[in-house]
Amino acid sequence: MLKIISTKDYQVILKLNKSVHDLHVQLYPEHFKQYDETVIGGFFQSIINNPQFLFLLVEDEGEYRGYAWVEYKDYPESPFTKSRQSIYVHHLNILESHKGKGYGSHLMNAIYEIARKNGRTKVELDYWVGNGAAEKFYEKEGFQSYREYVFKDLAMLKANVDFLKV
Repeated sequence: MLKIISTKDYQVILKLNKSVHDLHVQLYPEHFKQYDETVIGGFFQSIINNPQFLFLLVEDEGEYRGYAWVEYKDYPESPFTKSRQSIYVHHLNILESHKGKGYGSHLMNAIYEIARKNGRTKVELDYWVGNGAAEKFYEKEGFQSYREYVFKDLAMLKANVDFLKV
């Protein structure tokens, strides 16, 4: 029987995180470190009891199929923006052997319900551009872009330092 449950067991999250971390290392080795169970386990252990974070598991037939790490975000008002609240999805991962079976959608539905129950009307997330599977999944879930995050790699450009000469 399919269940979505919350957990404080950082070791379960650590194991379920490995495949998505390895994908990030594969897609963006210049940004991601190799998976280090001790370091990543220590990180998850340090935040697992923080009430700002919620860790959800997809359980089916007595086995964990995936997880989500979400955060209750409170954006303060600034001179430029209004204050707002959201649920931010840091990670969502379904084990490779269980993808395409609806587990991700069940997990997202649980996240939507948590947001509603907490008076939050927005669920936010981001994903790496090279992760086409994530892009398709979130499009199917109805997510829309409202901000683009771009970069320019200056290491790839020939330096022109003439203007620095005094």
